[in-house]
Formats: sequence, C-alpha cells, structure tokens
Amino acid sequence: MAQLARLGRRGRRGQRSLNPAAPLQPTAEQAARWRPWMGRALQLAALGQGRTSPNPMVGCVVLDASGQLVGEGFHAQAGLPHAEVGALRQAGARAQGGTAIVTLEPCCHHGRTPPCSQALLAAGMGRVVVAMVDPDPRVAGQGLAQLQAAGVEVIAGVCGAEARQLNRAFIHRVTTGRPLGLLKWAMSLDGRTALPNGSSQWISGPEARAWVHHQRGQVDAVIVGGGTVRADDPLLTSRGLGRREPLRVVLSRSLELPPQRQLWDQDLAPSLVVHGPEASAQGRQQLDQLGVERLELDPCTPLTVLEVLAQRGCNQVLWECGPTLAAEAIKQGCVQQLAAVIAPKLLGGLAARTPLGDLGLVDVNEAQQWDGQGLERLGPDWLWQLGLPPVDELC
Repeated sequence: MAQLARLGRRGRRGQRSLNPAAPLQPTAEQAARWRPWMGRALQLAALGQGRTSPNPMVGCVVLDASGQLVGEGFHAQAGLPHAEVGALRQAGARAQGGTAIVTLEPCCHHGRTPPCSQALLAAGMGRVVVAMVDPDPRVAGQGLAQLQAAGVEVIAGVCGAEARQLNRAFIHRVTTGRPLGLLKWAMSLDGRTALPNGSSQWISGPEARAWVHHQRGQVDAVIVGGGTVRADDPLLTSRGLGRREPLRVVLSRSLELPPQRQLWDQDLAPSLVVHGPEASAQGRQQLDQLGVERLELDPCTPLTVLEVLAQRGCNQVLWECGPTLAAEAIKQGCVQQLAAVIAPKLLGGLAARTPLGDLGLVDVNEAQQWDGQGLERLGPDWLWQLGLPPVDELC
C-alpha cells in the first residue's frame, strides 16, 4: 500500500485505502520541511499533560498560504475545544489555502465537540500535516480520508515516534482496553523497602517524594491495596504539584479497612474502593456511612480494576501498592513502566521487605527483560525508569 505521506496531491485524483496499523513515513524532503513546525505542535500538545483524559494530548499550528504562522492551539481539557479549533479561531480568514500541522489525525466523529476534520475543511485548508493516525476506532484513518476526498493534500508520519511517545497512555488504552500502568517503589541500595520491623519512612529523600507527588498530578488514578491503607494511612495526593488530583483507588477484596483513614476525606480528592463479593457486610456499611464510593467486582483483580478505570476514561494509572499486589499487577500485564527510586542506604535483614512478591518464576531465564529509559539524580537518591519493549509499532 502506498504510504499516505507520499500521496500528496495524488490523493486528489483518487482516494486510497487507509491502514492505521501501518507506520507512516514521510519523504526526506517532507520530514525536513515540516519537522520544525511539528516540533512546535508537540510542545503545545504537552501543555495539556494530566488534563485531557480520556482524550489524547493534541497540538496544532496553522500557517497561511505563504507559510507564515497565523494560529496555534492545544487541547487543554476534555470537553473543551480541540487543538485544531483553537488554532483556526486564532488564524481566522488567514487560514484559507494554508497548512495545518497537527500532532494527531483530526477527529471525524461527533463527541463532546464537533469533528475537527470538518472544521479544517470549513476553514479552507489546502494542506494538513499530521504526526500519526488516531488509533481510536471511531477515527482510524477516516479523518484523513475525509480530507483527501475533499481535495486537501495530506502528509502524515512527521515526528511520528515523538507523537506516539507523548500519547503512549492514550494509545495503550484505546488499543488494549486498559490504562497504561506505572509501578513505582522506593528502596534501599540493597533492595529493601522496609526494615524487618516494618519501618519504612523515609527511605527516599524530599526530592524523590516531590517527584512522586508530581507524577500523581499527571496520572488519572493511583492504586493501592488494603494492606497499604492499613499500614501506612496514605494520602495519595499531588500535594498541590499537579493540575488536578487523581482518583484514589483501593483494591480490597475483604474490606477489612480502618474507619479512620486519610483516603476517606473526599474533600481532598475522590476515592474508590473496589472489593470482591466476599467483602464483609460491616465493611460495606462502613464505607457507605463514610460516603466513600465502592464497587463490587467478581473477580476482583488488578486486570478487572483496570478495565473499569478504562471505562471511566483513565488513560494512565500509578501503582503505589505493596509487594503482593505489585506482583499480581505485573503477572496480569497491568504494568508497562517501572520507576524505582534507589536510596544510598543499606537496610539489611533477611526478613526485610522487598518491592515485589512472588512472580511465579522457576527459571531466571523466564524473567521479563525491561528497557532502561532514563537514570537521574533526585537529591541524594537515584531514579531509574524502565519500560517494556514495544510489541509493535503504531502509526
């Protein structure tokens, strides 16, 4: 199949079929010409970090027919105008015959807002340059097909890798039906998360804790188990470092939870307790009296919890749980990224806690290989971020 990036004005003479699963590659000339403008569009898109779910982050730059910048926009929040609309409003009549550079294929369906493909056509755009096709089945190449059928020149695949990285959480949710999972823990140099007596505050320093608070402000939900609620009484907020507070999720099959916990304060951030059918009547009544939302799932597992969160529009979740739940989340494919904070301390103790419970491995060669994605200093500590190798390439 001919690549969309090479169609150019050929698309005006006959629409070609689109395959959103095939990576798009612009010609070298097209990539060189449009990369700087797409870089600016990606910068704009990133301004929506942490506020657009369930939508992706999108940025748009509009040039007039002579190539001069006349409009910019980004998707600031779900329910608000999309990036293309904001940029076109700024450009006004100057958009006629110009070029729109967009980080994601323009939508072509009616949701909370009208289709962006139609807005581009109404503005009289002569060319649309996109970084990647939208993997959402409601779009999946149809937006570009509409533009081509109307005689608009389409160039796709410019800065595609950067666009996929920016919206990796959105892509993961729409292609798997689950949010992207980030598992974080803090441990000593010898791999301990607590002393044998359970003491764990604080292994990491204030800089590392601030990094975690910032991450909470970027994700849609933070997940812990009942054991963490009982032992640590966590707050699980961004401490004001995020643009919004995440949904605080507790996975507790039995609902053996203390009545006095910070998570039950709904004025700070919303909480959701997910439990199994075996949950006690006392535990159910206690949460109902406290005004805490609860949800029964059968089975109540990390996987079923993520499926529910995806239906609620969560693109990314942060696992801040103990070793048993963390191991279950990994085994069920609920974790795609790791963030390990390593403190230059030695805790020792054969009975000391470690970040993960039993993964069920019997041979070291069965262990999953993770790719290092970055190593940085956070005060006295080190932050090591890793991710699973990509299974396939999305356009």
